Amino acid sequence: MAALNLNALFFNHEISFCKVYNVESKDQLEKLLVSNRISFFVEWPERRFWERFFGGVGKEVFTIHINEADTSLAKDLAEGIESVQIASA
Repeated sequence: MAALNLNALFFNHEISFCKVYNVESKDQLEKLLVSNRISFFVEWPERRFWERFFGGVGKEVFTIHINEADTSLAKDLAEGIESVQIASA
């Protein structure tokens, strides 16, 4: 089987792009990323068993991961959204 040369490509260079502090801002950022063809992954906060069982509402902080190659475009898109803190590189 031949080896693939992926050195010149940004393949699997996932970075933690930002933290989002409310659901509305997360939804707005997701729509912007999808419409600009930026792939992403949303890391949801861990909830303890009792919070899930009794429906306790804690502070939700979402972490959004993107490919390193899309960082500059994503920064421009997320600039005007409130409750979004872009991670410093």
